[in-house]
Amino acid sequence: MVSQEQRRRQLAREKFLRQQQRRTEARRKSRVRNSVIASVLGVVLVGGGALYTTGAFERDDDKTNANAEVTPSAAPTGKAPDPCDKPAEGKVKSKTWEKEPAVAIDKSAKYTLKLDTTCGGIDVALKASAAPHTVNSFDFLAKKGYFDHSKCHRLTTNGIYVLQCGDPTGTGTGGPGYTIPDENLKDKSLKDNIYPAGTVAMANTGQKDSGGSQFFLVYQDSQLPPSYTPFGTVSDAGMKVLKKIADAGESTGAGDGAPNATVVIDKATVTTS
Repeated sequence: MVSQEQRRRQLAREKFLRQQQRRTEARRKSRVRNSVIASVLGVVLVGGGALYTTGAFERDDDKTNANAEVTPSAAPTGKAPDPCDKPAEGKVKSKTWEKEPAVAIDKSAKYTLKLDTTCGGIDVALKASAAPHTVNSFDFLAKKGYFDHSKCHRLTTNGIYVLQCGDPTGTGTGGPGYTIPDENLKDKSLKDNIYPAGTVAMANTGQKDSGGSQFFLVYQDSQLPPSYTPFGTVSDAGMKVLKKIADAGESTGAGDGAPNATVVIDKATVTTS
């Protein structure tokens, strides 16, 4: 006959085994989740409901990052101060168009995209001759005020290093209603599948000729397949702004999420000279 003490010990052992099984399963799920996150970050840049993703630059989907409760961790120390100013007054425009605007730019002229953001000005020298459809689209959309008051909705800080903007909805799924062809995929700046720091390129859905309005600014050399139209180069002053944004980090802690900094394009302007 089992004594009360033996029964107590047996129940304690069974409880311990159940705890160990739960912890083992939690660790297994955590490893699977982390491998999925790593594979997503390794893909990059797309756009239509996908990231303008991490295909890598497809449009973003929300991600969660729950850690298994195995050992206690230190309490969060709090988010760093926002390094950027408050957005200017105004609302984003939601207008879309059925087809790409006719190419009307002068391919031999010099075009500059200026992004007046809450974090500082970012000037981009555009490659009109190499990417005429892309530059023409930006000129068209900027004149319509399409980018004004829109958030840069995505910052990646692991695997690839980019700030993604150009979606007035701020969700990573928006676009102008039309698509533009891929261009300049053999740009001499792209070597060994590296998009160098300072590159500005189009996001897409992962399909050919699926670019819209979303674009990304590379703040640190990033390895990506040559599938994203490089159409501009950020100025030195603009790179300092990007570094400030990147240093503030992103919201998930997993290396891919909304910027902690309040990055809003107050005004986008394309000028020619």
